[in-house]
Amino acid sequence: MHTNHTDPRALLRAAGLRVTAPRVAVLDAVAARPHSDADRVAATVREALGSVSTQAVYDVLNACVRAGILRRIEPAGSPARYETRIGDNHHHLVCRSCGTVVDVDCAVGSAPCLQPLNDHGFVVDEAEVVFWGLCPTCGSRERQPDGAE
Repeated sequence: MHTNHTDPRALLRAAGLRVTAPRVAVLDAVAARPHSDADRVAATVREALGSVSTQAVYDVLNACVRAGILRRIEPAGSPARYETRIGDNHHHLVCRSCGTVVDVDCAVGSAPCLQPLNDHGFVVDEAEVVFWGLCPTCGSRERQPDGAE
């Protein structure tokens, strides 16, 4: 099931969650800025609704992750980030310098697209791959001579 953002109310209902203004605002915020951390989501929700506590935003994010509406990713050294693209086994590129995160389709075939040499008896259904490097902007900065822009 590859899901990008559709109607947040329909997503909430389908997941058996009550439709509330904070839940709709959180889903809209994550859809508008994929890979946002909770602080960025909270700031966007406050712009839309006014006073909403950071804890309320965390509660909504966690409920939506548990319900399978949002995906939580945790690149090393970075706060957890959230996205509406779920169920398609895609991976991520992360910039070591600025922290930009972008989606990249699965490298090989369908889920889990990678098989461990020894699965130790696990039934593997997903592989999470994070590619690290420099985004084009940070990479071009590194190639500039000192002081040049």
